[in-house]
Amino acid sequence: MTNNLHFEAELVVAIGKDGIQIPVESALNHVYGYSIGCDLTRRDIQSEAKKQGRPWDAAKGFDHSCPLSPIISKEDIDVDADTSIQLTVNGTIRQQSTIEKMIYNVPEVISNLSQLFRLQR
Repeated sequence: MTNNLHFEAELVVAIGKDGIQIPVESALNHVYGYSIGCDLTRRDIQSEAKKQGRPWDAAKGFDHSCPLSPIISKEDIDVDADTSIQLTVNGTIRQQSTIEKMIYNVPEVISNLSQLFRLQR
């Protein structure tokens, strides 16, 4: 349904403890584990919807639009500022960075989201 599919590697944080209005200082207590996701976007559909002032959720939320690696328990993996995320396509590196370059760190993301939504496991 697209002629312009974009992809981006994402850190996925699996919530293990429900919460709302979670303070940054206790946000990591709500984490079950981590995964890597491949966020897919139908850019042509997104662009056309934006031009028409229409919602573009069909460009972001479609079947198989974010495949994930298995979730690894936080007790079994060390995720810190030096953790690297890499995306390869047919053996070619297309994206590579570290978590320290995220605009908001994981506790801030959890806290910010929990101000808008109840986070549930």
